[in-house]
Amino acid sequence: MFRRICVAFAALMALTSVAAAETFTFTAIPDQDESRLRSRFDKVAAYLSKALDIEVKFVPVKSYAAAVTAFRNNQVQLAWFGGLSGVRARQLVKGSEAIAQGYEDQFFVTYFIAHATTGLKPGKDFPTGIKGKTFTFGSKGSTSGRLMPEYHIRNVFRDDPNKVFARVGFSGDHSRTIALVQSGAYQVGAVNFKVWENEMKAGKIDPSKVSVIWKTPTYPDYQWTVRGDADKRFGAGFKAKLRTALLGMKDADLLAAFPRKSFVPAKNSDYEPILKTGRSIGLID
Repeated sequence: MFRRICVAFAALMALTSVAAAETFTFTAIPDQDESRLRSRFDKVAAYLSKALDIEVKFVPVKSYAAAVTAFRNNQVQLAWFGGLSGVRARQLVKGSEAIAQGYEDQFFVTYFIAHATTGLKPGKDFPTGIKGKTFTFGSKGSTSGRLMPEYHIRNVFRDDPNKVFARVGFSGDHSRTIALVQSGAYQVGAVNFKVWENEMKAGKIDPSKVSVIWKTPTYPDYQWTVRGDADKRFGAGFKAKLRTALLGMKDADLLAAFPRKSFVPAKNSDYEPILKTGRSIGLID
C-alpha cells in the first residue's frame, strides 16, 4: 500500500514539474528582416521570463499569415500583431484578447513614399499623381503596408490598385519597401511610419533618392494579443500578470527595440475600425 502511495505521489510530482516547466511562447509579425527581429524580441523574451517567473521563448515566423497560423494552432500563446493580423487572429481563436499596445499605436499612420525621379512632392492632400506609376505595398497581411494604403487608394480612385498603377508589388516587409523605392525598382510605396523613422535614424535612407510625399489619417495598429486559454494553461491570473509585465516595460533599450515610447492598455473594441475597413475592401470576411 505504502509503495503504491509513493508511486502515485512520484507521478503527481512529475506531472507538476512538467506543468511548471512549460514554456510560454510568443511570436511577432515579420515587419523587418529576421536578424533585427531576433535582436528585438530575444530581449523581450528575457524580460518576460524574469517578470513572469517562467521560461519565455520568442518563435520567429516567415510571414504575417504564419504568425496568425501559429497563434491559431497554439504554437504560440502571445503575439505582437499588426491591427489587421490581430483582428484575424482573434476571430480564429475564441476568447483571445488584445491586452496592450504601444503608445504610438493608438494613432498610427502610413507614409506614402516616392523615388526622386517621379517629381512627386510632399503635400497634405492625397497624392493623385501616383496614378500610373509602379507601386509596392508591404506584406499582403500588413495594416500599415497594405490595408490602410489600399483603402485610401480605392477611396480616391474608385478602382482596384492593379488598375490604378502600371505595376503592383508586395515587398514582404517595410524595410524592403523602403529599399525597393530608394533603388528605383518601384516608383512609389507605402510604409509603416515607425520603420521609416527608425531606418532614417540608422542612416539607411538617402533623402536625395526617396522621400515621404503623404501621410494617412491616424488609425489603431500594433498590439499584444494573448490566447483566451492562457489562464487555464499557465495558472489563474496569468493574463493579468502578463498585462502588468507588458505595461511595465520601462527600460529605454527594450522600448527602443520596438521602437515605442511606452505601452498602454488595449482591448478588442479598439480595433473595430480595422475590422470595418478590412471588410469594406474585402480583406476580412
